Amino acid sequence: MADSHNMRTAMQGRADAAIDQGLRSYMLGIYNLMAIGLVITALAAMGMAQLAAGNAQLMQTFYASPVAYILIFAPLIAVLFLSFGIQKLSTGAARLLFIVYSALVGLSLSSIFFMFSKASIAQVFFITAASFGALSLYGYTTKRDLRPLGTFLFIGLIGLILASLVNLFFHSGGFNYLISVIGVFLFAGLTAYDTQTIKEMYYEGDSGDTMGRKVVMGALTIYLDFINMFMMLLQLLGNRTSS
Repeated sequence: MADSHNMRTAMQGRADAAIDQGLRSYMLGIYNLMAIGLVITALAAMGMAQLAAGNAQLMQTFYASPVAYILIFAPLIAVLFLSFGIQKLSTGAARLLFIVYSALVGLSLSSIFFMFSKASIAQVFFITAASFGALSLYGYTTKRDLRPLGTFLFIGLIGLILASLVNLFFHSGGFNYLISVIGVFLFAGLTAYDTQTIKEMYYEGDSGDTMGRKVVMGALTIYLDFINMFMMLLQLLGNRTSS
């Protein structure tokens, strides 16, 4: 009886170890893909800004013509296509679309290099990275169930989007500051919540394609949390250029 019990315990231990190893590999794949997306976004933004800075015609085309609206809405179209069409895409196609989306986001964010000093952009980026890392680690390790926060965070996100759209017409500096403060706390909560949700989506029995699509969607989710937290913090902490 003792031998049978020991054998079951050993088998259970090996199964748990296999699950832990699979989970670590799954989460590492998500963070690696998210990091690749951030690098592509940064390179695209810097490249676009540098190209425009040396050419007045390109500056006019990129930021003061209908092309500017294409740069703004192209990432939205790409992320909607990826989010709603992920089940019909192969893992390779989903990864490629994520990379394209990351580049489009970079192009749309390139204007920050004309609005804020490069030093403050770098400083805010590192602040965001440190905050994101701590919050994501909390979401991964906490035993507390964060699901009850989901509805509150979703409602807050809808409210934030609506408030931002309204402020496009009023251009209120005070209202924009309030939106940014609320946004920082909202995306901080979403970072922890989304990390826990992504972790709970792991299932060791998934096929390769299913697991691959989960990795892409997980990377997209936390990438969006990072980018939005960065932009909110930049509005609060960034040093604006005098031009």
